[in-house]
Amino acid sequence: MKKRLWLSLLVLITLGGLLSGCGVTVGERANNVDNWHRIEKRGYAIVGLDDTFVPMGFREKSGRLVGYDVDLARAVFKLYGLKVSFQTIDWSMNATELNNGTIDAIWNGYSKTPEREKVVAFSDTYLQNDQTLVSLRKNNITSFQQMAGKTLGAQTGSSGANDISAYPKLLKNRIKGQSPVLYDSFTNAFIDLNANRIQGMIIDSTYAGYYVKHQKNPAAYRIINGQFPKEEFGVGLRKSDHTLKAKINAGLKTLAQNGTLAKINHKWFGNAADSPLLHQK
Repeated sequence: MKKRLWLSLLVLITLGGLLSGCGVTVGERANNVDNWHRIEKRGYAIVGLDDTFVPMGFREKSGRLVGYDVDLARAVFKLYGLKVSFQTIDWSMNATELNNGTIDAIWNGYSKTPEREKVVAFSDTYLQNDQTLVSLRKNNITSFQQMAGKTLGAQTGSSGANDISAYPKLLKNRIKGQSPVLYDSFTNAFIDLNANRIQGMIIDSTYAGYYVKHQKNPAAYRIINGQFPKEEFGVGLRKSDHTLKAKINAGLKTLAQNGTLAKINHKWFGNAADSPLLHQK
């Protein structure tokens, strides 16, 4: 009886070790090999996103996921007969989710930065973006300089928040407390802006233009261009996924040539979108 019990325990311990090892192996394999054939066999790619990032990827009241990047990702993978499974992730953990093998790509207004390029590979740039200051017209703020002594908002971990710190002379040294109020989402920042708890917020021009356009009174807002460097949006990928990167780049080029990219641009941004791929001959 005791011998049988010990044998059972040994089997359970062995199985536990194997299962635990499999978990590590899946993550390590995803981050160290080219995964294109695995994605093809699966029949779909898994894209990670923040589903509150209007208009790149967000939920309608019905719960349906829509957005610029949602349309673009689907169009690219459709060229290869693949579907897309969108997975909501903690945006601050996007690179971790990617390298753990939970997702295949970060496709959600993902700005290229030297820090990010150390841990992920990027596709070609498909959209350019600026960081802008949004304020209420009634506050009579028409420039970065006029934010002196006033409260500024930004999203935690956003490119805008990084720029505030990287270029302190433009805003950081002027604003109240020399530090912005940080928010988990731009939606909450807009709530405080409307309530005058903050007098301005740094936000992606893509988000700002779309959000203001869809307000009850768009004329109540002012969007102010600053002097922060222009940003480039790309798809974030594992450094080992050379084939996936090549497929996405080729797909983006095809969409630029056949008119699909221009149609998606116009659908979400009108004539305001700036896609370098459309300028290439």
